[in-house]
Formats: sequence, structure tokens, C-alpha cells
Amino acid sequence: MESIGVLMPYPTFPYLEHHLQSRFNLLRASTNYTTSIRAAVVNAVHGADANFIDALPMLEIVCIYGIGLDKIDLRKCAERGIRVTNTPDVITDETADVAMALIISLLRRLCQCDLYVRSGNWKRQGSFPLTTKFSGKTVGILGLGRIGKAVAKRAEAFNCKICYHSRTVKTECGSYKFYPSVVELASNCDILVVACSLTVETHYIINRDVMNALGPKGVLINVGRGKHVDEAELVSALIEGRLGGAGLDVFHDEPDVSQELFGLDNVVLLPHIGSATVETRTAMADLVLANLEAHFLAKPLVTPVL
Repeated sequence: MESIGVLMPYPTFPYLEHHLQSRFNLLRASTNYTTSIRAAVVNAVHGADANFIDALPMLEIVCIYGIGLDKIDLRKCAERGIRVTNTPDVITDETADVAMALIISLLRRLCQCDLYVRSGNWKRQGSFPLTTKFSGKTVGILGLGRIGKAVAKRAEAFNCKICYHSRTVKTECGSYKFYPSVVELASNCDILVVACSLTVETHYIINRDVMNALGPKGVLINVGRGKHVDEAELVSALIEGRLGGAGLDVFHDEPDVSQELFGLDNVVLLPHIGSATVETRTAMADLVLANLEAHFLAKPLVTPVL
């Protein structure tokens, strides 16, 4: 397969780059190589839009190093008969772990506690102010897919009640209460975790009404996509006290983050690290490689989208 042209337009995990280089003809830019490129390895941030796809007449497969599909022109791929794969499942545990970390960090104010010790305030001022417990809270989950279910399982270990909103009722999760709208879900939980896919329907699904329904003691956690949340409304709700707090791993226009968030002590902000561990990124890379090899050996794809 050393002669097969694989385009990787953006730098990524060195392990993946090394194995692509050793198994294929890895190309970093499409200029002057368009007719030799048969595969593209892209990420969920930059994706592959119509212009990208049209520029590669011999393209057969797009492998996404991630799970997000919102930056991939799936219609164009379908029209051209281009296969598409992503890397689901292997990121589930890590992302659910980050959701839990955001919840606990926010409720127990762990970031502020760390600064309190480092600054010497513990010695000068005494005990840190009381915080809020996580155990026993009601956790609402928007999107009860792989990640949503993993979050629910972890929250159950903290004796939390679980409720959710999803496109369909999950009959296999009969112990979880289903709400037919996001506003109803927000009205009946203490913590709302966003873990759904980004689609036209879920763009800004967390709006002013949802934040008001969560209320001044409610907490929003987003490990989905930044554009699930109306960020301007979020800032207003936090500043005005209409929402109790927010833990965010994703943002509307990454890596640009609303600077108004920086001065708030009722938020925890992470640089999109949901799947950012060596173990998970290696597993993601192995899936990309497995899908490429399966395609060019005329075998079934491991994790097909199209």
C-alpha cells in the first residue's frame, strides 16, 4: 500500500503520522498531487467540506480522526460514492470521565481550592468556604447515546437520579426518566450534561429558555460541541445569576473563548480535552489505520459512517 496517496492536511497525533508514513504515501498538502490522493485523514475540527472534496477527483475514503460529523459534507461524499469513517466507542470512557471531572470541579470549586492553597490564603484566612455536594443530585442528560449512557453509569455510582431527553425513548434504560423536551429536562434536574451530536436540530439547543429552566442553582456541563450552546446567552445567564454554573470542554469558536467567562468563578473551562489521553488517541489512530487498510484490501470497514 506504500504507493497509495493519503492526504493529511493538518498535523495530528505523532503515532498516527508515523504509521501513515510507514504504510502509505503520506502527503501533507494536495497541491500538485490531487490525482494521486485516494484517501484523506481529517479531524473533526477542520473536516472535509465540498470544496475540499471537489479538489480531490480520485478520493475514495475520508477517515475522521474523531467522531464529529458536522464539518464533513456527507451529502457530497454520498454523491461521489466516497466512504466515510470515524472513531466512535474508543472516546466514550474518556469523555464521560471529563464530564464527571467538570461536575465535581464545579460543585466543589476544586480550581479555586487549589489556588487558595497555592496563594497561602489557607494559612492566612483559614478554611475555604463551604461548597456543594454532588452525591444524590439529579443529573439530566441531553443525548443518551454512548457517551450519555457512560455519564449516567458514572453518576449512578454517586447515588444520582438520572433523567434524559433524546430523539427516542431508550427502552433499555427504563430506570431513567424520559422528558419530551429539553426545557422539561432542565426544569427537573440539578445538573444538565450535553452529550448529543451536533446537527441542525441541536444547534443552540441550549438557549435562554433552557438556562432559565435550570435556574440559579442549576449547572450546565457541555462535553458535546460548542455550538450546542448559545454562548452569549450563557454568559448573560451566569453574570445575572439566572444559571448557577457551567463546566465547558467545548466552545462556540475554538480556541477563541468568550473573555467574559474568564472573570467568573462559577465556571470551569477546559481546552477540549475530552479524548485527550495517550491511550485514547492511540486507539483512535489504530481505528483510522484499520479503516484505511480494510478499504484498500476490499474488506468491510471497521467503523463506517457512509
